[in-house]
Amino acid sequence: MTTIRKRFSPADSRRMALDAALQILIESGPQAVTLKAVAGKVGRTHSNLLHHFGSADGLQKALAGHLASAVCETIGKAVQARRAGQGSAREIVDLVFDAFGVQGAGALANWMAVTGNRDALDPIFDAIHGLLDQIGPAGEDWKKVREATMTLVLQALGESMIGNTLADSLDLPHGYARDLATRQLVAILPRGEDTGGAKEALAD
Repeated sequence: MTTIRKRFSPADSRRMALDAALQILIESGPQAVTLKAVAGKVGRTHSNLLHHFGSADGLQKALAGHLASAVCETIGKAVQARRAGQGSAREIVDLVFDAFGVQGAGALANWMAVTGNRDALDPIFDAIHGLLDQIGPAGEDWKKVREATMTLVLQALGESMIGNTLADSLDLPHGYARDLATRQLVAILPRGEDTGGAKEALAD
């Protein structure tokens, strides 16, 4: 019996491949994200993936953009919710740290830098710029918004790479960097609903 392969539009095929690449990234690390592995996961041929991405570097760059866009969209919604009094600084911190840790953005960024594929990081930076344009200062100092963004991204990236090892060496609990990041975010961009919690955290 002949198996009829379902036909997908180029956009759907590309999205499916990127979703599969993201799953491989989370489960096995960035070195496992290859055209062959992704093709096998989605039931496509190597040549089909080459058609969509051109090369393994092209796949990684597209994955970086796919991941960064999704992450920044989520963070943008959290920032807007905080401004509306429906969220907290800690929720934003957790989203950023999870993106770089649990969702693999930190491992992917580090891998691409180590392998010399630095151009593949451009979509991450583009997405961050887009996030800044989306959330805007909203009455806050624009420089402070940029400072808060840079601080969070650097902290989340560092945490994803050496966070637990560093915490162990300093006899601090795992995840302590998130507490520090929350305090710094509140200090840079204070909002009424965060002030009490920040004072309590500093007193601990």
